[in-house]
Amino acid sequence: MKIKTTTLAIIALINVLSFQLLAQKSNYNELIVQKANLIEQKVIAWRQDIHQNPELGNREFRTAELVAKHLRSLGMEVKTKIAFTGVVGILKGDKPGPVIALRADMDALPIEEINDLPFASKVKTIYNGQETGVMHACGHDGHVAILMGVAEILAGMKKDLKGTVIFIFQPAEEGAPKGEEGGAELMVKEGVLENHKVDVIFGLHLLSQLEVGKISYRPAGAMAGVADFKITVNGKGSHGSQPWFSVDPVLVASQIVVNLQQIVSRNVNLTENAAAVTVGAINGGNRANVIPTKVELIGDVRSFSNEDATLIYSRIKQIAEKTAEAAGATAVVELPYQTRYPVTFNNVELTKSMLPSLQKSAGIENTLLVPAMTGAEDFSFFAQEVPGLFFFVGGMPKGQDPMTAAPHHSPEFIIDDNSFKLGVIAFCNLVFDYAEKNKNWTLESH
Repeated sequence: MKIKTTTLAIIALINVLSFQLLAQKSNYNELIVQKANLIEQKVIAWRQDIHQNPELGNREFRTAELVAKHLRSLGMEVKTKIAFTGVVGILKGDKPGPVIALRADMDALPIEEINDLPFASKVKTIYNGQETGVMHACGHDGHVAILMGVAEILAGMKKDLKGTVIFIFQPAEEGAPKGEEGGAELMVKEGVLENHKVDVIFGLHLLSQLEVGKISYRPAGAMAGVADFKITVNGKGSHGSQPWFSVDPVLVASQIVVNLQQIVSRNVNLTENAAAVTVGAINGGNRANVIPTKVELIGDVRSFSNEDATLIYSRIKQIAEKTAEAAGATAVVELPYQTRYPVTFNNVELTKSMLPSLQKSAGIENTLLVPAMTGAEDFSFFAQEVPGLFFFVGGMPKGQDPMTAAPHHSPEFIIDDNSFKLGVIAFCNLVFDYAEKNKNWTLESH
């Protein structure tokens, strides 16, 4: 037993000396990789715990407590209850430098998980008046675990750290409950960037259809702006056997859904930007032989420019109102209804400058320039205020066909445990490399 203890002590001493030597040589990437290897299983365990205990937007109480406790254990100044449940950790390096923010989102979705996993979610809740499961179906559990790991590594490298790192754990990225504010927009409103004089912000997103070990990125418009809408069609009810006494809102709503599809195909210049108009739900009536008086449609709009968004919003209102009018009904359009996110814009000069950091983290061959995505992200609110870079980390098992991988926001969505370490390494490299950069390039705010 004595021999084993002595051997372990020698190994520990060798590790410490190795870390110190690497730091002295300023070979931070190699040191970061070693530390990420040591912490990987802890990150996986955090993620599995959070996955098993998901919480909806503005209700991330357990997750926030877990995060705050961890950050405090690292000796950080910690602020809680920002934008309801948000947590901010402040790590001041021992050397002067910039203020760098890193962001992770914490909320889950009202989806019932069907994966056969030992840590699958069994949580139930009432959402919009209906019982539903709660599931991390977009990878936010992994984002939280990654940033917790980054916090632990950077806190252990405080003596070599230039500047200050602000760890932002954000609630309600998927949107706040009806009638509440939330997410990045509320955090910005409450001064999370301004109060800490943040110079730059980085964010990442795990991607279930990108192979583990890969990073994808895009300068400028990387993700679409989004706004949701609600259309209420008011008609006249009747018995199903006598439709001639009705103004059938079900029929009118169906015509509106079909007519909305001409906006993208006939009004938007698709050679310049992509766009999408989606109706996600139609609600009305409750019996087979009753024509109801009202039908509600909810959906969303995706676009990559303010001009396209204005055009699409105008056409949705026009089509809904005039289609209803032609049938003798009325349509009330609420747009945006609950949510509106700007385009997620990656500062072009920042992206160019930090691309070597991403390539160093994943390898040049595994760092991919990709087309813009029609998904949306409220990281866009942060990137409107300070230069930002948002990138993707692969979460699909190696060798799997992306067409067979479960998409985000689906009940079978899953992220491979092997994906998290790259996220940790990339965030850490971005912090050290940004602080080390010679600021002879100009960031253009957007």
